[in-house]
Formats: sequence, structure tokens, C-alpha cells
Amino acid sequence: MSTSGGAKGDAAMAAAWTQLKALPQPKLADLFAADPDRPANLTRRIAWPVEPGSAAEAGMRIDFSKTHLSDDALSAFEALAEAAGFDAAREALFGGGIINVTEGRAATHGALRGSGTPAQVDEAEALLTRMSLLVEAIHEGALGEIKHCIAIGIGGSALGPALAIDALTRDLALVDVHVVSNIDGLALEQAFRACDPETTLIAVASKTFTTIETMTNADSALKWLAENGVDDPGGRVIALTASPEKAVEWGVDETRVLPFIESVGGRYSLFSSIGFPVALAIGMDEFRAMLAGAKAVDDHFRAEEGRTNAPLLAAFADQYYTRLRGCQTRAVFAYDERLALLPDYLQQLEMESNGKSVKTDGSPVDGPTAAITWGGVGTDAQHAVFQLLHQGTHLIPVDFLVSIGPGDQLDPAHHRILLMNCLAQGAALMAGKPADDPARAYPGDRPSTTFLIDDCDAAALGALIAFHEHRTFANAVLMGINPFDQFGVELGKAIAKQIESGEGKFDPSTKALMAAAGLG
Repeated sequence: MSTSGGAKGDAAMAAAWTQLKALPQPKLADLFAADPDRPANLTRRIAWPVEPGSAAEAGMRIDFSKTHLSDDALSAFEALAEAAGFDAAREALFGGGIINVTEGRAATHGALRGSGTPAQVDEAEALLTRMSLLVEAIHEGALGEIKHCIAIGIGGSALGPALAIDALTRDLALVDVHVVSNIDGLALEQAFRACDPETTLIAVASKTFTTIETMTNADSALKWLAENGVDDPGGRVIALTASPEKAVEWGVDETRVLPFIESVGGRYSLFSSIGFPVALAIGMDEFRAMLAGAKAVDDHFRAEEGRTNAPLLAAFADQYYTRLRGCQTRAVFAYDERLALLPDYLQQLEMESNGKSVKTDGSPVDGPTAAITWGGVGTDAQHAVFQLLHQGTHLIPVDFLVSIGPGDQLDPAHHRILLMNCLAQGAALMAGKPADDPARAYPGDRPSTTFLIDDCDAAALGALIAFHEHRTFANAVLMGINPFDQFGVELGKAIAKQIESGEGKFDPSTKALMAAAGLG
């Protein structure tokens, strides 16, 4: 993804960074005092129809006003984006260009929700229709009574489905889905205990259909079905893969193989057939609502320029804090139990995408790249880690996510207290509170961004995921790196195979540990 225009572009990027580093670092209180309209000027809203064809809208409001972005800083970041070739990179992303340069691929996850070239969108829609037919057939009893599904995958093949199922099936699941990713047998045994083998489907998700953790778990799942009286365990398997021939070789009937496009990366694949367990649990109408929310963010990201583009604006804030203020982490707190797994999802999306040390041309990155993403559920985290956020020595930008609509049917006081706590934390981080006793003083001037969604439904979840995909991409462009490869995960896997085979030379510490663990 070379976008900066060679030496000339690199020089322009360096000049933009020089300008940014020379700017003063104002306090949040001073920024608000200088601009009474700051909340309006730094709030973005992205909306989508409540139902297809409906004039009524839902959406999310993103308030960046409690970040330290000044007007001068935003202008300099816009110059940086221009120097980095952001417009060309964005066009290549949606136009099927080879932006994953190290692997010679496009990145066509946008086409999964209708944002891409006509040919890519048509192909994605055809695969979605195939998945829809199978989901509907299962719901209608074509594979017998199916009450449970064990969805086996790892990384992007598990984190996205786990997030969506946890978020969207609190009220009702058409099929009870258990996502298993860990090779630790305890995880699979826990799923077995929750399922009746007579009414359980196995979904195996692997882009290559060779991932050792996934395929080992899949073998054990088939053995469990057979040991519990299921006559044709293989007939209970649905394969979700970009390598359909490998799935057929493994023994899955081709009618139960749901392919997805090779140019869709694993951590960007939820909207492909990797989302089959989600569709099975919530139904295709809700799955398509999730696609529609993501498409609304795609449309915004493609249409808006500079600081009016919400994911790009988020990337400006990310770059400000990592490169200009030395922040090594970014915290994400969901004030909604339904989004409890969102920080886990974002960890892979952001750190696997942008945790790099070289640019697309192979030269060293000239500054920090991805911040370390971490977080948790709001009110729980307040009583665990917020002490450090408010009074610790680390400056940590925080994202707050909360839904105006409650997810429960209890006394409205529950949700009102939740909302108040979320908004209060952002206010407290910014304002601080002096005290004569230093132990009771709050320094304040600590940044946050608040995502306020109308309701935590399928469309909103799709929008949140797409927003962070584009935020991650925009950050990569501003840093000149490729967010679509992940070679860093390969070395450890290769060494694990060497340990298994008894080959390879190991350091004395590893040899001693192997012997102690019975692997020598």
C-alpha cells in the first residue's frame, strides 16, 4: 500500500510531522474556553435507516471534543493525510487495488456489505445468498432438529462471531451457539457439556482449513459426536473457508461448504461466511441489518473529507497521542454488557493490523505504530483500573461506548445509573479536582472520546465494527504501513512445529522447559 508518492511524499509527510511537533499542547479547558462551539464542531453522527426503505433513522454520535485536537493540529493532520496519499489509498481500498503489497492482494472486506467494485459486490452477494439459503434450510429442519452449534475457529474466525453472538442473542437465539477457539481441551469440553450431540451442528471456520488449533478441535468434535451415537458426524459439519477444496478433502460435503473470498483477511471477515454462526443464531434479517450498519459507515468514510470524516478524525487523535504525547496504550470501555467482548475484538483488529515496525517499502517506521489496546466493561472497570486513569502517571486516551436504549427490562434506574456513570467518567477525566491533600487530587486534562449509540442492535454493532476497521486503515495510511498482513504470528507457530517434530535447535532455557513439561 504505497501511497505517499515516493521521496516527494515522504518529504511532505516529514514536513507535516515537523509542523505538528512544533505546535503547542493546549489543555482541554483552554480549548473549550477558546471555542464555545467545540462540542458541535468535534461531534460526528453517522445514521442508517431503522428498517430498509424507512425514513426513520438510528445512528451513533461520536464526540471527539474531549481530545486535545486543536484547529491548528487538525489542519496539520489534514496536510499529513494529503501527503500520505490518503485519498488514493481509500480509493484503492474500495476499488480492488493491490493494497496488501507484501502478499500481492486487494482487501475486499468492504464488498461484503456492498462497498466495492460491481464485480466484487456481485461475488460477495452471491456467496451471501448461498449462506442465506443454508441458514434458512437449517432453521426449517433440513438437517434435522438443530438446537446447538459449536463454532470452531481462532483469531478473526472466532473473535468476530463471539462478539456478535454475545451482543445480539441476550434476548433470544434461534440456535444456541458456542464459539470455541482455544486449543486447551477445557474450552471444547465446556461446549460439549452445554450441547446435546443429537441436536448439535459443528461449524469449522478456517481461511486455509489447515490451522492446527482449529482442525485439532474439529477432529475432537467429530469424535465426540460419534462417541455419543451420531451416525454420520461428518454430515453435521459446515465449513467456512477461503479454501473450499481443502474442506472437501477433509471430508465436508461441498453442499455444506460456505466459501469466502481470498482477499478478505481473517480479522476483517465477520461479514463473510465466517459470520455463519451469527446468522444461524440471530437469523438472516438481523445479519443483513448488521451489514446495513456497516455499509452506512462505509458510505460516510468514502464521502467525507479531512476532519469531517469520523474514522479519519479518530486516526488523527490516535496519531496525536501516540506520536506527539508518547501514549503507549488506548483504553476502550463499553458501558453495555452486550459489548463486553468489543475490547478483545479491537485488540486483534488494531494490534495485528498496525503492530508493525517497517513501512510498505521495507524501510523502518520512524515512530511508534499501534497503541496497545485494552479495556473492559464500564462500571466493573471503574472499580478495578480507573484509579490509574484518574490519578496515575500514565496519560491514556479513553474511548467510552454506551447505548441510549437499555438492553434490559428492569427498573429504568439501572440504565440511568449506567449512562450517568459513563458520562461522569469522561467529565471527571477532563475536569479533574484540586485538593490540599495530594493523595486526593485529580490532575484532570485527560482525554476521552464518547461513542453514543441510539441502541445496541445489529445495525449499531455492524457500524461500530466498520468504524474501527476504517480507523485502523486510516492510521496505517498516516504511518505508511500495511495493515493487511500479519507475519509476526508465524515464527512462534514454526517453532511449535519444530518442538513437535523434535527438530530444531533451542536455547538452554527452552530446552529445560521442554524437559520439565515432558516435551523433551
